[in-house]
Amino acid sequence: MESPRVFPYTKRVGDVDGTDARLPAYADELPKKHVTMRPAHHGFHGSAVARRACGRHGEPMKRQNIRNVAIIAHVDHGKTTLVDQLLRQSGQFRQGELTGECILDSNPIERERGITILAKNCAINYINRRGDRYHINIVDTPGHADFSGEVERVLMLADGVLLIVDAFEGVMPQTRYVLAKALDLGLKPIVVFNKMDRTDSRPSKALDEVFDLLIDLGADDHALDFPTVYTSARDGWATTDENSVPAAGEGDIHALFDAIIQHVPVPELDAEAPLQALVTTLDYSDYVGRIGIGRVFAGTLRAGEEVAVIDRHGARSTQRIAQLFRFDGLGRTEVDHIDVGDLCAVVGLEKVDIGDTLADPAHPVALPPITVDEPTLHMTFRINDGPFAGQDGKFVTSRQLRERLQRELQSNVALEVEERADEFIVSGRGLLHLGILLENMRREGYELTVGKPEVIYHQEGRTRLEPIESLIVDVPTEMVGPVMQLVGDRRAEVIKVHASDTRTHLSFTVPARGLIGLRGRLLTATQGEAIIHHRFQEFGPYRGDIPRRPNGTMVAMATGRATAYAIDQLATRGVMFVTPGEQVYEGQVVGEHCKPTDIVVNIARQKKLTNIRSSTKDATVTLKGARRLSLEAALEYIEDDELVELTPQSIRMRKRWLTEVDRKRLARKPARAAT
Repeated sequence: MESPRVFPYTKRVGDVDGTDARLPAYADELPKKHVTMRPAHHGFHGSAVARRACGRHGEPMKRQNIRNVAIIAHVDHGKTTLVDQLLRQSGQFRQGELTGECILDSNPIERERGITILAKNCAINYINRRGDRYHINIVDTPGHADFSGEVERVLMLADGVLLIVDAFEGVMPQTRYVLAKALDLGLKPIVVFNKMDRTDSRPSKALDEVFDLLIDLGADDHALDFPTVYTSARDGWATTDENSVPAAGEGDIHALFDAIIQHVPVPELDAEAPLQALVTTLDYSDYVGRIGIGRVFAGTLRAGEEVAVIDRHGARSTQRIAQLFRFDGLGRTEVDHIDVGDLCAVVGLEKVDIGDTLADPAHPVALPPITVDEPTLHMTFRINDGPFAGQDGKFVTSRQLRERLQRELQSNVALEVEERADEFIVSGRGLLHLGILLENMRREGYELTVGKPEVIYHQEGRTRLEPIESLIVDVPTEMVGPVMQLVGDRRAEVIKVHASDTRTHLSFTVPARGLIGLRGRLLTATQGEAIIHHRFQEFGPYRGDIPRRPNGTMVAMATGRATAYAIDQLATRGVMFVTPGEQVYEGQVVGEHCKPTDIVVNIARQKKLTNIRSSTKDATVTLKGARRLSLEAALEYIEDDELVELTPQSIRMRKRWLTEVDRKRLARKPARAAT
C-alpha cells in the first residue's frame, strides 16, 4: 500500500474533532489515499516536514534535487521581502514561527535603514506538487552599489539567479551591474517582475528594458531566452501570466518555486574528483571560533578528515575539520558529509579566510581566487585626539584601531587598509560602504576621527583618470531646472531625459567626487521629492574642478556648554549644529555661516547679570531648531581642513587644528611659499 504524502502548503477546510485541520491547496485534485490530514497544533508546518524532505537525521539529498540560487536586484526592489514569502510559504515553518518583515535582515543597522548590507544564506526543503523533494539554497544579496563586493563574493555559490525588477521603475543602475556580474559567471537569470500590485506598474515596458539590457551586455541566446515570473512580494503571490493577477488575499508564491526547480540547473560537478571547496564567507562563534562558509565544487567534504587549506597567495597548511553543517531553514544542521554542489559551514579550521580553497591533501589544487572590483573612495582614520577623548569609548588607542581594521579585512573583501605613520588610509566602494564600517565601530565602543572622503585617481600615461558614476535622478517635472543646475555644476553630462505624466527621469554621468554632498542639496532643492541612484561606471578623464561647499562654518572659540543666550545672538549668522546645554570645545564646528568664510564664535557666552533695573523685561525667545547631521551627512559636509569625530554617544565636526592661532599660522605658510 502506498504511503500517504504530507504536503507543505495548505488551505483551511474546517474543524476536525475540534482541531484546525488543513489540506494541500491542490488536494481536491488528488486521490484520498495521497492526503494525510493533521491537526495544526501537531506542527503541520513544522520541522518534521523539513526532516522528511532532507532525509533521516538531516542526511543530504541527491545532487539532482539541489538548487543553488542567488537573488540580485537594485536597491529597494523587494529581494528580502520576496525571500520572506518563500520562507513563509515553503511549509518548513510552523505558523507564528516567522515573525516580522525582512527576516534575513537581522543586523540592527539593516533594520534601522531598511537596506540589506551583508549577503546571507538560508535553505528551504521544499516538496513540489508531485511530492518530489528539493533542497533550495537561497543567497540574499545587497542591492546598494556600495556593497557590490558582497554580490561578487557570493555569486560563486549559485547556479542561477533571480533578477528582481520593479515593475514600475524597470531597469536601474545596480540592475545593470549585478546582471553583468552574473553573466560573467555564466549564470542564467530568471527575471522576476515584482510589485505587480502597484496601480502604475508597467511590466511590458520593464520587460523590454531587461531585454535591451541583456543585448547591451552581450548576453548569448541562452541567456536571452529567460523565463519571467510576475510577483507581489508584499501580498505573497506569483504567476507566470502578467494578465492573471489574483484577487486581494488570494494566490500563492509557488509559481516562483516551480520556476526555480525548472530553470535553475543542477550542479554539473564531479563527485569522484579530488576534493575542492571554496570559502566565500566567514562567521564567528564564541564557542568554536571561526566558521568558514562556502561551496563544494568537487569531491565530498567529510567531518573529521584532514584537508589542505590553500590561501589566495598559494600558501598551504593541513588542518582537520571538526564539524560540518548544512543550511536548513534559517539555521544549520550538523551532518557527517557534504556532497558536491551543496553549500556548507565548516568548523574547526584555525586559519581560514575568504577565498581559501579546501582541497584533498593528496591532490592540493586551488580554485581560482575571488576577484572584486577595486575601491573608488578612501578616507583617513586616526585616533581621537580632541579634548573629550576617552570620555565615551572603550577603544581609543591606535593599536586597538589597527586590530579592528585588520579584523574587518578578513570578511570585507572590498575594503583596503594602508597604514601611514599614525593614520590609516581606508579605501572602499563608496561613502555608504565606509559609513557603515564607521557606524559599526562607533557602536562597538571605538572613538576615532575621520577626514574628508576623497576619490582614488589613476594615471594612464599623461592622462589623469577619475572614477565616473552613472547617476539616475527621478523628480517632479516642475523641479527639473534646479536639478540640472546642481548636477551641471559638478561636471555632469546628460545622457537621457525621459518625461512621463508628472515626473521626469534624468540620466547623467558624473565624477564620483561630484556626488559627495550632492544628495542633501538635491533633496533640499526638490523639497524631498528627488529619488537618487548611482553606481560606478568606469574610470574616465579628469573633468576639471568642482565647486566646494558654498558656506563657511562657525567655530567655537572656547570649551564650555552652549547657552541659549549665545545661540540666540548668533541666529542671524547662520544655522546651528548644537543645542543649549550641549558641551562643546575649542575648534569644534558648531554651525554653518551664512557667508563663505569661517568665523570664530563664543557659543558658551552667558548673559551678564547687573543690579541696574532695565526698562524692559526679557522677552520669551524661541530658538530655531538645530540641524542634526547623520554620519554620512557629516562626512559629505566637511572640507579638507575638518574632521568628523565619532564616539559611541555623539558625532561632532571639528577643525583639524583646534586653536585659531594654529590655523592662522598654517594659512600663512602657503602664502610665504608662493612669494
